[in-house]
Amino acid sequence: MKKILLIVLQLTFSSIISGQNKLILFNANLIDGIANVEKRNMMIFISNGKIESVKKDGLKPKGYDLIDLNGMYLLPGFIDAHTHIRTIESANRALESGVTTARSASTPNFQDISIREMVKTGALIGPEMIAAGVFVTPNLGETILADTRLGDLHSGVHKEDDLRKVVQVNAQRGVDFIKTRGTERAGLPQTDPRKQTYTELQLKIIVDEANKYNIPVMAHAHGDEGGYAAVKAGVKSIEHGTYLTSRTLKLMKKMDTFLVPTFTTVLDLTQPGGDYDNPVLIIRGQHMLPSLETTVKMAYKMGIKIATGADTGYGPNSTTRVGMEITNFINLGMKPIDAIRSATIIGAELLGISKQTGTIHIGKDADIIVVTKNPLNDARTIQDVVFVMSNGNIALNRLPFDKD
Repeated sequence: MKKILLIVLQLTFSSIISGQNKLILFNANLIDGIANVEKRNMMIFISNGKIESVKKDGLKPKGYDLIDLNGMYLLPGFIDAHTHIRTIESANRALESGVTTARSASTPNFQDISIREMVKTGALIGPEMIAAGVFVTPNLGETILADTRLGDLHSGVHKEDDLRKVVQVNAQRGVDFIKTRGTERAGLPQTDPRKQTYTELQLKIIVDEANKYNIPVMAHAHGDEGGYAAVKAGVKSIEHGTYLTSRTLKLMKKMDTFLVPTFTTVLDLTQPGGDYDNPVLIIRGQHMLPSLETTVKMAYKMGIKIATGADTGYGPNSTTRVGMEITNFINLGMKPIDAIRSATIIGAELLGISKQTGTIHIGKDADIIVVTKNPLNDARTIQDVVFVMSNGNIALNRLPFDKD
């Protein structure tokens, strides 16, 4: 006797885009981001893009499309807290990897704002974008072309009025975060990632101006001096943190500053291909990696909130993904459930959206991924997402079909 195929793949295009369809995902093992263990044989009701109900599998009411997960594992969608997505194709790649929410870590021409608005209007399924706009950095380079008001900053952004001006332009363009830097980049051969750029006073000016618009600040900081200055200035998160000392980490714990270590992208530096492929950077990455390992281990032991960030533009040659970051966190000693939380509820807390997403809970956005095996037992399975739903919209469906 043929099994009834319950996997509904032929939803109409309009229903997929609108997220108005009513679905039940059943026969699921649930890792909801709240409990420490999976909940077996569950069903999740989806309606109008929200999680309507979470129940033990059983009687299924009429009026819902049904998707049988065949005992696979359902989790909250990933949150990538450090991206450089600037194209529609890249946004799609991120979404299909399981990222249902992404925080931009700056784009040169406010592309992140445009992507955010396209998702809001339904022109794109996702991921939902938390925009940071233009980098508040000593040398804007070609970014001065992003807004005519930046044109007179070609000689640098160092003075108080100039620092405030870049924040103001970003705020008026509608960003959700401000990104600045405490140290130089790691991804350019001619820069030293340990070298401090902005002083504590300059960083305080940036944070003060951002606070006027109720916008939090993230700070790029590999080196300890720049990282310490950024934390003292009141930033919400430190990005990278490669060479942070216990002094800075203790201050982060006191200030409730998040760490987004982007570990996988530093690992990427040590290898050919990927986002970085330069012999100087390979040597640099080999020097940086042990220090970042120490930072992540210390931060985790101290109870600092750690969020995942892939630090990629999700370009066609990029290999860095949030699933890899989770796996690497586990390899560094995190409990699997804590590593998963770093990519879900911790990221949501950092972005200020924990009431909307980050866990599988009634009333939250239907941001959902499915993997084939239990990631609490097999960390690598988290890298192979077979189903993605963003705000109730099915963005990826590679669920296996039943056969005769």
